[in-house]
Amino acid sequence: MMRAPRPSALLQRITPGTLDRYLVRQMAPPFLISLAVVMTALLLERLLVLLNVLAADGGTLKIFAGLLADLIPHYLGLALPAAICVSVFSVVRRMSQNNEIDALMASGISLLRIARPFVMMGSIMGLVGFSLYGFIQPYARYDFRQAMYLAAHAGWGPHLQSGMFAIPADTLMLTADRVDGAGTRLYHVFIRDRSSGLERDISAESGTLRIADDRTSVRLDLAHGIIVTDRRDAAPTLVQFDTTTRIFQTVSQAHAFRHRGNDERELTLLELLRGMHTGDPAIRRPHLVAELHFRLARALAIPFIPILACALAGVAKRQRHNLGLAIAAISLVGFDHALQLGLSLVASRSMSPWLVIWGPFFLFCGACVWLIVHRTGSAGSGRIWRRPFTRLSASPSS
Repeated sequence: MMRAPRPSALLQRITPGTLDRYLVRQMAPPFLISLAVVMTALLLERLLVLLNVLAADGGTLKIFAGLLADLIPHYLGLALPAAICVSVFSVVRRMSQNNEIDALMASGISLLRIARPFVMMGSIMGLVGFSLYGFIQPYARYDFRQAMYLAAHAGWGPHLQSGMFAIPADTLMLTADRVDGAGTRLYHVFIRDRSSGLERDISAESGTLRIADDRTSVRLDLAHGIIVTDRRDAAPTLVQFDTTTRIFQTVSQAHAFRHRGNDERELTLLELLRGMHTGDPAIRRPHLVAELHFRLARALAIPFIPILACALAGVAKRQRHNLGLAIAAISLVGFDHALQLGLSLVASRSMSPWLVIWGPFFLFCGACVWLIVHRTGSAGSGRIWRRPFTRLSASPSS
């Protein structure tokens, strides 16, 4: 009689073996490269828009870095499935071209067994995606909107034109004969400051305007000029300087930004559930239901992406070109658009999410599983998920 497997043997079977560690090591470099390339491609257009907006409003590099950090979770959620697909496809394709897949199958290891470490990594990435979609992206979206609002309504921007009279405050007037193209480098500057019950007339050969770090004041660095102070009850004083700095307090046009939660995309999964059960006066219930099911479907679909990539990466020996990657890309884009359409239908027409969101989900996942089983050629192989090269204990002779 065969002895029942001991707990230690079961643990040994589910722990990663030599093949698992080898495949994960092969997957890591293309995954990181693919993730960096996709993130750069997605961020590039938005970065140019941010640079133009901040340049027009006098934003600093610190504000730009904060906005960029708020954008990373959103685009990371888009880039993660694509990076997983490309990395798994490249590894399996290379192994197929180098006859490694044939050697493994000849030893009794099926393609499903080869896909096991990729599916495990996809499950880990699914947990990362669940955290991104459910908890990190809502806060990042709100922070980005708040930072853009404050950057656009922070008050007077430090930009001038040649011969223009700027009045950043009621007691301050500023002009310059010549200004460079960026509007921050001034030549032949004249300032009249009537604050503190005094009148100061300042003239300088050149100056540089920049917004302060607190976004509530403007700093002007002047070089080679004269300050004439009229105290009214005393004789005017004249001071010559080589360099001096003036801080202009401006009136901010920005009010306190709204609280988080006016948009369902700014709510976490727990807040969406709470809003569905208790009711949210600011957001209609169909929008909450659609957003909740949409995020869950996106996160749960990530572990099936490596299965799709493994099934499409195989290439015949005499075949030079393989359209598997193009088919995988079209499938991922089509699936994402189907989820987006389901989100809109549930939110606007109150359709059932089980039909228009989970229907495409089960269709996509079922197609991935069927494709790899069909590619393997045998759905009942005994070595589909077991650890390869496991020693079988011989039965004791009677």
